[in-house]
Amino acid sequence: MTHEMPVLFQVVSLIAVVGLLMADLAVIGRRPHVPSTRESLRWVAVYVVLALVFAALVGVVGGAVPAGEFIAGWLTEYSLSVDNLFVFVLIMSAFAVPRDHQQKVLLVGIIIALVLRGGFILAGAAVVTRYSWVFYVFGAFLVYTAVHLLRGGESGDDEYHENVLVRAARRFWPISREYDGGAVRTVVDGRRMFTPLLVVFLAIGTTDVLFAFDSIPAIFGLTHDPFIVFTSNVFALMGLRQLFFLLGGVLDRIVYLPYGLAAILGFIGLKLVSEALRSNTVPFVNGGRAVGWAPEVPTWVSLVVIAGSLGAATAASVVHANRHRLPGRLGRPIGDRADGPAADETGALER
Repeated sequence: MTHEMPVLFQVVSLIAVVGLLMADLAVIGRRPHVPSTRESLRWVAVYVVLALVFAALVGVVGGAVPAGEFIAGWLTEYSLSVDNLFVFVLIMSAFAVPRDHQQKVLLVGIIIALVLRGGFILAGAAVVTRYSWVFYVFGAFLVYTAVHLLRGGESGDDEYHENVLVRAARRFWPISREYDGGAVRTVVDGRRMFTPLLVVFLAIGTTDVLFAFDSIPAIFGLTHDPFIVFTSNVFALMGLRQLFFLLGGVLDRIVYLPYGLAAILGFIGLKLVSEALRSNTVPFVNGGRAVGWAPEVPTWVSLVVIAGSLGAATAASVVHANRHRLPGRLGRPIGDRADGPAADETGALER
């Protein structure tokens, strides 16, 4: 059941979120630096508190059901976003992004991802409203993704492979070989060119959208309200930049995260299939009639499964890391390479 939030609340919330992102970008642009562990931890806590405060406001304005849907969606998107960090580390390293400007790269990339995800969410909302059978597709895809995770399909790739948009940017836009501080445009031998930062912005933003192919169907399995879907994505991605610096050196120690994500995606996939059965109109399924025995999973059960899966995966990873004294593959500072930044910049830009 969809609980529509008041339009005024939705508008004010979106304006506040946009204002927060713009203020964050202005601060980073004025004072680029490498955040310390304490600073990163503090800001991760701030964004977690902001998400919980927003959930409380949703509860006051719309009731307990949409508030629970937001928390479940935010937890799911946040946990799936942690998986993105592995790829972000590879991108930063491949392009040898100067450490002082990695915050800016992440934030701009996240803003690009939010804009693109917004389009996905609007399209998804239109589809699920009109065609209930799409839940069969979403559910089957999430179950497939869960099995893929369990088989280790997301691991083992230590290189970043450029996507179509990044390759097109290289082909059609003049891009310099070296960075010019935090500038996106520069002048080389009297010629105006883009700096490699533009390519990195596109790489971060568009790569994140690839992860939306499982995260967007997953959250539509928890709520059908586009506002809740979008805001849960916003709050999950807003804290991702600080989480990148907080966890960058120990990501490989979270060895059981894929199993937790697989449990979450598998559960939501089955939940979607059950919902599709309850509203079935597909002729070759039960003669086109709704399936009465298909269970309706309440929001609180989703919350318990999501929180329990994440908690178990995290606890098991901590025990495993302590037992085996795992150093983590990413012991060097994020974005640094053994052969030096200059070599990386040239190599990355000439590929």
